[in-house]
Amino acid sequence: MSHLLFKLKSEIEAVFPKLVEIRRHIHQYPELSFQEYETSAYIQEQLTVLGIPFEVVANTGVVAILQGEKSASDNIVVLRADIDALPIYEQNQVDYKSINEGVMHACGHDFHTANLLGVAAILKSYKADFAGKIILLFQPAEEKIPGGAIQILESGILESFGGRIKAILGMHVSPRVPLGKIGLRAGRFMASSDEFYITIKGRGGHAAEPHRAIDPIMIAAQLLTSLQQVVSRKANPDIPSVLTFGRFIGAGAANVIPEEVKLAGTFRTLDETWRQEALETVAEIARTLPTALGATVDLEVRHGYPALNNDPELTQHVKNCLQTSMGNEVIQDLDIWMAAEDFAYYGYKYPALFMLVGTSNTDSATQYGLHNPQFNLDEQAFKTGIAVLVNSAISLVNESNG
Repeated sequence: MSHLLFKLKSEIEAVFPKLVEIRRHIHQYPELSFQEYETSAYIQEQLTVLGIPFEVVANTGVVAILQGEKSASDNIVVLRADIDALPIYEQNQVDYKSINEGVMHACGHDFHTANLLGVAAILKSYKADFAGKIILLFQPAEEKIPGGAIQILESGILESFGGRIKAILGMHVSPRVPLGKIGLRAGRFMASSDEFYITIKGRGGHAAEPHRAIDPIMIAAQLLTSLQQVVSRKANPDIPSVLTFGRFIGAGAANVIPEEVKLAGTFRTLDETWRQEALETVAEIARTLPTALGATVDLEVRHGYPALNNDPELTQHVKNCLQTSMGNEVIQDLDIWMAAEDFAYYGYKYPALFMLVGTSNTDSATQYGLHNPQFNLDEQAFKTGIAVLVNSAISLVNESNG
């Protein structure tokens, strides 16, 4: 792999300015989940320029195919990038600031998309060096339940290429990982994510006469306190779990008890059995406690993405490959991350690995976290992201079926 690495560095340098241009274009014209029509058209345009065949899937998704020429093989490796943006008002003062008001690439999907186009450009020149197929999957709607991954899987497009899918690799930018490093973790990595929407309906009244009212503020407060015991007293301490309510709206006043209170929260964990038990427990408490205190309840549970598990054997293979091709120092071992990703769905059907590419460079600019209106990244991370995916894909697709 070392002879490929030398060529790879020079080739990445050659395509780097174009990738910066692509990423900034996508950043400037962000589109929300399931609405990425212009983004999809732009990706198709770039693939057409590269002469790489592609298909459109799930309305705005794009799947490109690179057929290796080294030898006959039924091996397939899939590389996935997400393409949607978030409903956030951008606060960055840059030339490529979003022109779509209230929509922003605050989670790095502009980078993911440009990075995979860079991988496409370089892999095209390596067709003689690999067998089988490398599939480039530009997936829509990661940011919104039910997620675009479900539509991709249900479409059957990955199976339509024939052969055996040996691996699906995904990558996400991380301002918590230093520039130049790639973060890996085998096994349990990211959390499931489900949402609760609760409306507690009481009876409004004067603050001086609480006995004549059914106070939804106090009932909601008791409910929140009780629900925290689901994690603190019912969950196995060995299973990471988070229950957080980020919305509590009671439109009363200092001297007015409101008619109703609206709550919204999320539950996250890394164990699917406990996930189902916890959701049932939260729902039961949310229904019964307010009722016992005289209120009525409307409850909606929105089931989100499952927990994400990285295939241990695949993770080790990629780690070994990157240590050989890029050096031991490029690897950073990761802790569990309680964010959620619809990439998790792929891992329930195929060997899958989700990685974090470092973008943190405090010397060049202040670092803001993902989903922040001032989020930005160091584009030098392309040099790591492309090398990781190219080296990993070639190594995996060339591996014997065993």
